[in-house]
Amino acid sequence: MSFLLGLWSLYDDNGVHCFLETLLKNIRAITLDLDDTLWEIAPVIHRAEKMLWQWLGENYPRIPERWEAQDVVALRVSMFEEFPQKAHDFRFMRKKVLEQIALESGYSADLVEPAFGVFDDARNDVELYPEVAEELAWLAERFVVIAITNGNANLHAIGIANWFDDIITSVSVGVAKPARRIFDAAISKAGVSSEETLHVGDHAESDIQGARDAGMRTVWVNRNSAEWPGHLDAPDATVESISGVRELLQSASAPGRGSVR
Repeated sequence: MSFLLGLWSLYDDNGVHCFLETLLKNIRAITLDLDDTLWEIAPVIHRAEKMLWQWLGENYPRIPERWEAQDVVALRVSMFEEFPQKAHDFRFMRKKVLEQIALESGYSADLVEPAFGVFDDARNDVELYPEVAEELAWLAERFVVIAITNGNANLHAIGIANWFDDIITSVSVGVAKPARRIFDAAISKAGVSSEETLHVGDHAESDIQGARDAGMRTVWVNRNSAEWPGHLDAPDATVESISGVRELLQSASAPGRGSVR
């Protein structure tokens, strides 16, 4: 098996299968985190910021003359302090930083939208992990699939919207994971109960603990053999890739969409 269970040590192989069947036998909807679950995000953001800075330098040269990287970081921190009610909205924060940079460099704030467009286009130029496309297609045929994200990923721009029934974002709900409200919104959108919903994500607290607090079943995607944080309750299951999610659901013979639609 390519997966591990949070209670692995309590079961032999037969016990594991029985536990899985009980745990997942009623799953009808899957909620999926995006960044670092379906693709690696750090190099994407690094590249997007590099392309943005290059664009600013070509079109608004006083900005790179005026601003060093550490100054931009400090400005971002100050924006989170000034607008704590918008801490969940990275799009808002990035635009406010761009606005401040423009004004203090002697430019109009009119540059904000095209500048953000440069960043956003690059931010959505991602490379799916190798197994993701096939596994998303498999899940989409059998389950209601809802994306849950704190980020700004655009499913249409990335080219995977056809495998999702909907997306719930921190901006649309007004809070970020791990707040329960964002998970409750996804459950409601799926039209099922929390016990019939399986959340899959890479972040121990934002994904797994948040989903658990909302009454959902949980699968931790641990691609890098990280240690589970000891202060948090273990996930229901751990997988090395999205392929492991299919194995779990097949083992449990989960009913899938059934009469959801």
